[in-house]
Amino acid sequence: MLGVVVRLALLLEFTRRLSTGQGSSLYLAGGFTAGLRDTPYEMRDKKLKTAVLGLDERGLLLLEAASQTGHFHIEAVADKDTKLAERIAAEYKCTPYDDYRQLITTMDSRLRGNDIGCLLVAAGMYSCDEYIRAAMKKKFNVLKLTPTARNFEEAAAFVQLAEDENIKFAVANPLRFARSFLALRKFLEEGRIEQIFLITAVCAVGNQQCPSWQSDPKLAGGGVLLHNCYEIIDQMVWNFAVPQQVYSLNANTIGNKGQRPYLTEDTAVVMMKFADAFFGNLTAGKAIGPRQKFLKVHGKDKILTVSDTQFVVSNEAGQISEQLEYDDNDLGRIRELLENFALSILSPDENKLCCGGKENLKTMAVVESAYLSARTSVPEEPGRILQMVSRQVGVL
Repeated sequence: MLGVVVRLALLLEFTRRLSTGQGSSLYLAGGFTAGLRDTPYEMRDKKLKTAVLGLDERGLLLLEAASQTGHFHIEAVADKDTKLAERIAAEYKCTPYDDYRQLITTMDSRLRGNDIGCLLVAAGMYSCDEYIRAAMKKKFNVLKLTPTARNFEEAAAFVQLAEDENIKFAVANPLRFARSFLALRKFLEEGRIEQIFLITAVCAVGNQQCPSWQSDPKLAGGGVLLHNCYEIIDQMVWNFAVPQQVYSLNANTIGNKGQRPYLTEDTAVVMMKFADAFFGNLTAGKAIGPRQKFLKVHGKDKILTVSDTQFVVSNEAGQISEQLEYDDNDLGRIRELLENFALSILSPDENKLCCGGKENLKTMAVVESAYLSARTSVPEEPGRILQMVSRQVGVL
């Protein structure tokens, strides 16, 4: 009789703690069975055991967004700047690291039972590629800020490793969650523009400060095309298709050779052929005007213009028939993509991953083709690059 009373008391306490978000601690203290672990309450409250790698401006934004979703338990943060890591860790009440290897090893040792490990990566790939691989091999799900990798081969290797380990590998592309670009996608899906024949895009970096390592091609993999234009190129690929051919002119135009702060390209013009009568072009640069990104879609009797805060429908004469303004920002967009990433892990049957590494190989193939074309001075075909990995990871 006493045993029944004790079990009833524990069950009541379990119910109370679930209502206050303390259910998981009772699992350990009370020794509840696996059946109770699988209750809807537990799935609702389950969080990913998470570490954030890299604490620059984008890394801090990623960390703030993750802490707001309710799906991530921030266990640790890491940066090569020890004092920065310690300061941020104190703010988020987690453990700081300046050694990425130690972070992965310690995080792995802390995972228990049904815990799910997660790594959010904002650090430059040159400083953490081997640690991302190590985390994947320990079954950590990984989300990395754009770009996917320094080159197509490296990106494909990460995608293949994620497939082998049966984990999620995602690329954080906030423009896919921008209200204005979602309005563009809906407009296209509804077939409200016909006979599209030209896409024009501009990516002006403006006075945005770039880390010094991005000046080195070996460390960065590329310049404005890879690190500043990735998201706008992804929009072109995501909404229209992988272009048949890509031709690119890249240059470093700031100062003379003795004064150039960057060895990677700071200016680029990329031309794309989607079909015989359907073309695209992208103009990008560090010194071509104030910071902005926009895309124009030209079709029969309509021109669609989209930036990160606006979607406009006009005609050839410039007369506006529809104009939508949005006030969403990067924090909100990253929060939504992190929500999608977490739910694709916690409830994969009901939630499809929106920015998977596999589909981002298409964008990487276009970027790779642009760099190859700049070297060969002839158009290159992204489709051929994709065929290199299509059999292994099913990209095409």
